[in-house]
Amino acid sequence: MRNEPVIRGEGGLSEPARAISISRHDEAVARALRLHGAYPDNWVPVRPEIDHDVVVVGGGQSGVAIAFALRRAGIARTTVIDAADDGAEGVWLTTARMNNLRSPKLLPGPELGIPELGFQAWYEARHGEAAFAALTSIPRLDWAAYLKWYREATGVAVRFGTRLEAVEPVAQGFRLRLSVAGRPVEETCRKLVLATGFAGSGGLNLPAFIKRSLPAALYAHAEEPIDFATLKGKRIAVFGAASAAFDTAAVALERGAAAVHLFCRHDDIERYSLMRMLYFPGSVEHFRDLPDAQRWRIMSVLCRRAQGPVPDTVRRARRFQSFYLHLGARDPALAVDGGEIGLGLGGRDTGLKFDFVIAGTGYGVDLSARPELAGLVEHIALWRDRYRPQPGEENADLGRYPYLSPGFAFTEKTAGTAPYLGNIHFFSAGAMLSNGRNPGEVSGMRHGIPQLVSAIGRDLFQDDAEAHVARILAPCQPILTGAEYRDRLWNEPAEAPTSDMGLPVG
Repeated sequence: MRNEPVIRGEGGLSEPARAISISRHDEAVARALRLHGAYPDNWVPVRPEIDHDVVVVGGGQSGVAIAFALRRAGIARTTVIDAADDGAEGVWLTTARMNNLRSPKLLPGPELGIPELGFQAWYEARHGEAAFAALTSIPRLDWAAYLKWYREATGVAVRFGTRLEAVEPVAQGFRLRLSVAGRPVEETCRKLVLATGFAGSGGLNLPAFIKRSLPAALYAHAEEPIDFATLKGKRIAVFGAASAAFDTAAVALERGAAAVHLFCRHDDIERYSLMRMLYFPGSVEHFRDLPDAQRWRIMSVLCRRAQGPVPDTVRRARRFQSFYLHLGARDPALAVDGGEIGLGLGGRDTGLKFDFVIAGTGYGVDLSARPELAGLVEHIALWRDRYRPQPGEENADLGRYPYLSPGFAFTEKTAGTAPYLGNIHFFSAGAMLSNGRNPGEVSGMRHGIPQLVSAIGRDLFQDDAEAHVARILAPCQPILTGAEYRDRLWNEPAEAPTSDMGLPVG
C-alpha cells in the first residue's frame, strides 16, 4: 500500500510525508512540462557575428521567468546575467525586510500558466494543503526559496558575477561591455532586456537634507544592506512612511535599537493603496493601449502620494514601546554636534538627538543615473518629450519616465536618430507609466512577460523576414511515398471485345 502524506499539527507535514510529497511534486512538474510540449527548435537564424539573440540583464524573478518564456517560444540563444553572486540576486535575501509579501497569495506569478510551477503547488508539496490555506500572505523567505527552486526546475542558467557596464550599438545589434568577476569581457547580442528591478530605473531617492548634512557613516538608505548589529542600543531616525520605512524601523527594533522615531511629512499616514486599482486583468493587459492623456491622468492621480504601508508592517513596528511616529514632519534639518545628530522641523529645534539616520524614501526614475545607459540616454524619449499634461496634472517625476512601446522597448527622442533603441526592452519599474504597473512585480508577470516575449519574437521574425520566407517556400520533402495507397488504386475494368453485330466475341 502506497504511503500517503500525513498532515500533522497546524497543517505541517512530517518529514517522511514531506519527502514523499516533494518527490510527487517533482514528478508532476516534469509531467506538466512534458505535456505542455517539448521546447521548440530555435527558429531564429544564427548570425555568426552575434553571440546571443537575447541578453536578459537581471537574474531575479523577472529575468528567469523571461528566459523560460523565451525558450518556450523557440528563442533559444538567450543568456541571463546578474552582477550579484548566486543567492544575492534580487532583493528577497538582501534588502527586502518585510515578513510577508505584499501581493495576494493567490496572485499568478512566474509559472506562466503552468500551475505545477506556481508557488501554491510548491508550498503545498512541502507543507501541505492545510498549511497553504492557513497562510494570510506568502512569507518572504519562502518566496526566496521558491524562486531558487523555480530557476532549477525551469533549467534557466544565470551567469552570476557578470555586470553590464556599457551598451554600444553595432551593425547587427549591440556590443555589451561586461565585467565578469572583475575582468572586462565583450559580447554581442541582437536584443537586450533590462530586468533590473526598482533600482534599474534610476537609483535610490536620497533626500538632500540627509546627504548634505551628514557624513556617510551616519546614514543609510532603507533599500541598501544595513548592518543592524551595529545599531544595537542606538537612537535611530527614519524618514519616510511607506512599507519599506516601517519594515526597516521594525527590524532595527527587533535587533535591539534603543528607539526608532519615524517621520512622515504628511499630516497622516497614507491609508489607501490607490495603485491596487490597477490590479484587475483588463487594466494590466490593456493599459498600454490607452491614449497618452488617459495614461498620464491615471498615474498623476495614483502617484500623487507614495503608497502607504500595509497593515502588517505598521503593526510590526508599533508593538515596540520604543517606536515613535511623527506626523506633519516637514522641512527637516539635520546637524551633527559632538557625535549626535540634532533634528529641526519647520525651522524649530525639536530637541531630539539621534545616532543614525535611515532614509525610507524609495527609488527615483532617472535613466541618466544608470551608468550602463550613459552612451544612449540622450536619445531615449521620455514622457516629457512626448506629452504635455493638462493644467493641474503636471508632475516632474512622471515626466522622467521613459516613453516605451507596447512591447516595453525604448523609443527615439528624435525620429531616425537612434532606431536601435527599439531593440532594448525595459522591463523595470520605470515602465509603469507606459504599460501600467511595475512589470517586475508579481502582479505584472502574468500579462507583462507574454507581451514582452511576443514583441521580441515579432521583431526577430520581421528582421529576418526574407530568410523565413525562403524557409517557408523552400522545396518540401514529401511525407508520403505512394506505397501507402498504391494497392488500393481503382482501375477501370477492361472493356470486352464485340463483333460487328455488337455481340460478345467467343
